[in-house]
Amino acid sequence: MSAENIMEIALIIAFLALAVGQILSMVRLVMGPTSGDRILALDTMVINALGLVIVLGIHQGVKVYFEVALLIAMLGFVSTVALARFILRGDIIE
Repeated sequence: MSAENIMEIALIIAFLALAVGQILSMVRLVMGPTSGDRILALDTMVINALGLVIVLGIHQGVKVYFEVALLIAMLGFVSTVALARFILRGDIIE
């Protein structure tokens, strides 16, 4: 087995694992009994999407995907904090 074959297999396994994680997070988002569970599911979905973008960037060899991943990470963090503050306090900006 060559190194290219091993890399392709590893990328396929990573993509499948992230896709399964994304689906399970969607299930938790829909079925979550509390708003905290739903916020955590959304944050997990952001992380899974980030992983999927990075795996796609590695597979295609395009560097733009890594910049997109950085933007997704920043927006995901800010939106999670804003949503959590809104649910806890009722407002985002004091």
